[in-house]
Amino acid sequence: MKSKVYFSKEITPEKVVEMYNLLGVELEGRVAVKVHSGEKGNQNFLKPDFWKPVVERVGGTVVECNTAYNGARNTTEKHLQLFKDHGWTDCFEVDLLDAEGDDRVLDIPNGTKIKKNFVGKNMANYNSVLVLSHFKGHPMGGFGGALKQLSIGFASSYGKGYIHGVGDPENFWTSDHDSFLDSMADAASSVIDFFKGKIVYVNVMKNMSVDCDCCAVAEDPCIADIGILVSADPVAIDKACVDLVYACSDEGKPHLIERIESRNGIRTVETAEKLGCGSTEYELIEI
Repeated sequence: MKSKVYFSKEITPEKVVEMYNLLGVELEGRVAVKVHSGEKGNQNFLKPDFWKPVVERVGGTVVECNTAYNGARNTTEKHLQLFKDHGWTDCFEVDLLDAEGDDRVLDIPNGTKIKKNFVGKNMANYNSVLVLSHFKGHPMGGFGGALKQLSIGFASSYGKGYIHGVGDPENFWTSDHDSFLDSMADAASSVIDFFKGKIVYVNVMKNMSVDCDCCAVAEDPCIADIGILVSADPVAIDKACVDLVYACSDEGKPHLIERIESRNGIRTVETAEKLGCGSTEYELIEI
């Protein structure tokens, strides 16, 4: 059976809630809501006001982890200040999963490149997850969506370096590129296994630059907004987003496609499918 991916061209906070409800998956227990806090100086990230209705709908706690490179998010003190500066703490309870203490280590026995994933230890305090992703390009991954949020997003500061370095943080910038993409899929699979599939994914195709929200200096969006997608399958939702970029008629799409293809971004989707994270076969249900 093909995975269901709900799609709407209307991009509003209320539409996100409507589509979450349509999916029919009720997240239970203590719900972690994975967001991207947005690097200081970045103009494209989706602001807390946009996400507020759906976070309130699930009664969740906004979660993030520190970065592994210099910037405004690589220490707990700076990252919490940025959350405040960007308005997140005005709207939500915020939990930096790796704020203090040792990381939690998730085993990946079937991992293609890495066999462990180092995540923020506070992840264990949650029963289910709502993954809120801003779909856009990425300097290393080609694009960022649900799978990147599961992998790099939940990884601790050390864990991010471990994934980028394919098991050796010292090789953060020098590891084999395709192996890094596979490592992201490996890490994503461990988070899916940890939560036993109790995860819902929202990808918003808005403010789509070739650069990630992690870039302090990012290019402005290169193509027009496309819409909102919601699914219980991270592979299907990311594949659907990529397909929508190729299918759109916007004259700026070659710039984003070049970023995706030059980094071989689809490889993470394909590897995640092989690991059983989801399916690239999907039914796009427009509402």
